[in-house]
Amino acid sequence: METILPPPLKFGDTIGFFSPSFPITANMPERTARGIAYLKEKGFNIKAGQLTGISDQYRSGSIQQRADELNALIRDPSVRCIMSTIGGFNSNALLPYIDYDALLKDPKIIIGYSDVTALLLGIYAKTGLVTFYGPALLASFGEYPPLVDETFSSFKQLVVDSIGDAHAYMMPERWTDEMVDWQQQSGPKNTFPNAWYFHGEGVFTGRLIGGNPNTMAGIWGSEFMPEVQRGDILLIEDSLMGIDAVERSFAHLKVCGVFDKLSAILLGKHELFDHKGTGRQPLEVLREVLNGQQVPVVSDFDSCHTHPMLTLPLGAKVTVDFEQKSISLVDGWQ
Repeated sequence: METILPPPLKFGDTIGFFSPSFPITANMPERTARGIAYLKEKGFNIKAGQLTGISDQYRSGSIQQRADELNALIRDPSVRCIMSTIGGFNSNALLPYIDYDALLKDPKIIIGYSDVTALLLGIYAKTGLVTFYGPALLASFGEYPPLVDETFSSFKQLVVDSIGDAHAYMMPERWTDEMVDWQQQSGPKNTFPNAWYFHGEGVFTGRLIGGNPNTMAGIWGSEFMPEVQRGDILLIEDSLMGIDAVERSFAHLKVCGVFDKLSAILLGKHELFDHKGTGRQPLEVLREVLNGQQVPVVSDFDSCHTHPMLTLPLGAKVTVDFEQKSISLVDGWQ
């Protein structure tokens, strides 16, 4: 299948937002307004999805209502970027009902993370359209400066004005996974010094694929999960999980033969990881599951649930250089 790059977003364009799972706009109207105001201040028009402010308890609407909300934005020629509000648990339910033909006729930027992994990978699998593992309206752009500004900077570099240019990722100086009640939050979170860790040798270029492993399990074996190819570079990141759940996720990839095909792994920071008294971290769990398999790993990468968040194009070619300790996108992304 041909790889398709969407046209870049331009200042003055319209960003449409949607809620494919959790009804966060109904629960957090102030943070919704802050995220909208931030993107408007940056020069974009904003279009709210049909389910904005609506709640069906654990979700924003029925499966068909949520699919209709997304399809309305896909079919609207004025909308050039479609951004999720947040994740949740049920985005995979939308996949059989998305208007993929409309996306092929009018490719546009699709961006989100976490549970939205299902949509990002499903759309890529069905159309070849590169999608973006990146910020969400409330979770990311509803945050306070300076972290939100760093998240926007990466978003701008990857999807605004140009798409497909060579790009070198720069590590943010500080990061946070501090848990603050969004309804009580009135300023920036406390931050910590940052570091990326390069475990391996050599230089590897491959197609970037992946996202949230729990979400990937919900589409595994279906037509909506891209087949992992030899030489791929896999992004895996999760949030608020215990070590038992993380071992299960990594073991699922192991028994499916995924690690046999990869050239490298990007392991994102795990927001508020619960080691359940073991003292072990996700990298140690991954190494145990790999059981001696020599797959190079970059750990604590910042495309994940923590802040700031770097934007990654799924389906694009990425180079991981373990000698220079660098991560970059190749020119043209293909």
